[in-house]
Amino acid sequence: MDFDLSKPQKLLKDSARDFLKRECKPERVRELMGTDTAHDDKLWQAIADQGWVGLAVVAEEMGRACLPGAFLSTVFAAALIERAGSREHRAKYLAPVAAGELKATVAFLEETANWDLDGVKLEANRRNGSFSITGRKLFVPDAGVADLLICVTRVGESLALLPVERGTGGLSVKRMPSMDGTRKIYEAVFDRVEVADADVLGADGDARGALRGALETATAALCAEMVGGMQWVLDTTVEFAKTRQQFGRPIGAFQAVQHQCADMLLMTESARSAAYYAAWALTEDAPEASGAVSIAKAYCSDAYREVGNRGVQVHGGIGFTWEHDLHLYYRRSKASEVMFGDGSFHRERIARMIIDGAA
Repeated sequence: MDFDLSKPQKLLKDSARDFLKRECKPERVRELMGTDTAHDDKLWQAIADQGWVGLAVVAEEMGRACLPGAFLSTVFAAALIERAGSREHRAKYLAPVAAGELKATVAFLEETANWDLDGVKLEANRRNGSFSITGRKLFVPDAGVADLLICVTRVGESLALLPVERGTGGLSVKRMPSMDGTRKIYEAVFDRVEVADADVLGADGDARGALRGALETATAALCAEMVGGMQWVLDTTVEFAKTRQQFGRPIGAFQAVQHQCADMLLMTESARSAAYYAAWALTEDAPEASGAVSIAKAYCSDAYREVGNRGVQVHGGIGFTWEHDLHLYYRRSKASEVMFGDGSFHRERIARMIIDGAA
């Protein structure tokens, strides 16, 4: 088995890196952080023109650039539509997504912030050929710019995936404080929002399976994005250690600093191996795919945080300053750590898989 990228994939990755170096410089990231949505229509359209919207293979380079905006949330929503939508749904939503004409997100989490499917408690009431939603969802990424919001609800013992378009009566969104200013999160409030039966995703009865699969796809993309962030922190820290002078020589000459950099390299390469394997397993529909995704996310959640910690330690005082870009990646690492479940969540998920398999 060869889990390395193919030659075309490497060319695509290099192309994405060159593009993002030009179009998503740190100065632009900081500008977008200061806006209400962290979204740039021009940048989004440029990404769409490259054919990258919903394409997870470029996620690593987007993590390296700390790309702001709705890319990851749209990947999640598009994967959900692909799995749960009818032919009409896919034609209606996925073509505009690919063209950059539609941004989407998924309203999943509630007060418990539990990524387990059984944590969904918001109920939708069915009557007169439609579903009615009253309640709220929290920590909804990019809801302020999303043209489509897919609300995950409960109907009895089953789940229902209800697409709600921007401007629908009864829907309001309010920005919430967040650790990562490049990825805004929102509270979405539903006040008797009506969704027609014909618009419901997962009407074939497998909304749960579609949601689980979409979560795994989005989690694998997030792991790749986290690897890109780790690589930026590692490269930046090593370069700093080569040039920062202390006691008449570069600090990289000191063994303590070398140990920190070596640990960062080990964690970054291990995270890359886990992320690539998870992506391969999903692509090949391997039996171990779900476990591979959870292994990757558990490792990447912890590794990105630790790589960030060591990067700050090597940089010393400047690593804590607003002027240095390191804090952008440290904030991203903390936000990504809990997105789609942190390390503890996925280790528990792996344990349940083992127990269920043994049974």
